[in-house]
Amino acid sequence: MNRQQIEKILKDYSWMINSIKILRDSMNDAGEGLTAQYGIESGQPKPQGTTSDPVFREVVRREKRFKKVAQYEEKVKVIQDRLPAIKEEREIEVLHWLLEGKSYRWIAMHMGLSHSHIGRLKDSIVDQLTEYVPNVTNGTEGTKLRHHHQAV
Repeated sequence: MNRQQIEKILKDYSWMINSIKILRDSMNDAGEGLTAQYGIESGQPKPQGTTSDPVFREVVRREKRFKKVAQYEEKVKVIQDRLPAIKEEREIEVLHWLLEGKSYRWIAMHMGLSHSHIGRLKDSIVDQLTEYVPNVTNGTEGTKLRHHHQAV
């Protein structure tokens, strides 16, 4: 993932987590009758075009929503898998508050630092998250850092 993608996920992390939680809760409360399309009926030929069946349309709507939330889960996992990259105490604190959806100004006031200092810490965090490559093999988790050699 590149720096801009990591930065965007970091910015959106809080609301994506909330959307995942709310959707999971709402789907647990939903009537099971809406999923009848997934049993034996799922193997039957489907008519082409649109349908006026409101239950079927609701199943389709929810399926699309599940797919969108699955995308959110993948993005959230990218950040969660890279959390061990951040080692410095101030950066860990800033990262925590960013993941909670707090603004730079709020974090700056909370930590007694300037707004611009929080921005620099966030930039450092994003750089570290971008360079960090989780290495998951055979159920054991190891890590490595990707090194970028730049010509001077």
